[in-house]
Amino acid sequence: MGLPISVLARGDLAQSPEADRAVHAVFGELVAVDAVFSLYKPDSFVSRLQRGEVGWDDCPSDVRRVADRCDRAKVMTGGLFDATRPDGTWDPSGLVKGWAAERAARHLADVAVDWCLNAGGDVLVLSPTGEPFTVGVQDPRDVHRVAAAVPCSSGAVATSGTAARGAHLYDPRSGAAAETGWSSITVLGPSLETADVLATAAFVAGDRWRETVDLVGGYAGLGIDADGAVHRTPAWPPGGHVGLPA
Repeated sequence: MGLPISVLARGDLAQSPEADRAVHAVFGELVAVDAVFSLYKPDSFVSRLQRGEVGWDDCPSDVRRVADRCDRAKVMTGGLFDATRPDGTWDPSGLVKGWAAERAARHLADVAVDWCLNAGGDVLVLSPTGEPFTVGVQDPRDVHRVAAAVPCSSGAVATSGTAARGAHLYDPRSGAAAETGWSSITVLGPSLETADVLATAAFVAGDRWRETVDLVGGYAGLGIDADGAVHRTPAWPPGGHVGLPA
């Protein structure tokens, strides 16, 4: 889906054959998902669906399943997240990455190793030992710096913003590019799929980003504004900031 994915293993079995098989199973599943959903591949089902070459009934069942999840995400966010572009084409990219990474990560749960799966900067952690990984939040003004860090022993950290792809988000309510004072919004919570959706919706929400993160219980948010100042929702873990004012 046009992004790098890596898996970090920690523990006595990190280099075991069992761990190696689990990692290969993760990447095998993600390659299969990519063949269906990638908009970077002209022969994927979603690319062909966008061009009208196939219909919904011609696509694998996972396409309809993801479409249903996108519909639920739209309702959950009050329309701030919408997989239908302003031009009317369907683009599930804002949800499918988290959904696919989270689903593929089930292969890792079978091996007693602490895992950190990084999907293009969005992170999913499974840590049977309970020892947290320290997850860095990239400085949107300087991609070589860490703006903040948060300990995570299980769950997900997802970021939406302008650092990687520029001003690529649109406001579904207006159909225009999202005009916001934020450079990035990061969401921490149990599910990578939900955290990714909330991060996108909160970025679009602008001044109401905190209320958007709080739409789902158990999630916390951190926003970095255009001046580089860091802002948090009350549930964001204290401490861990690097370089920027809190």
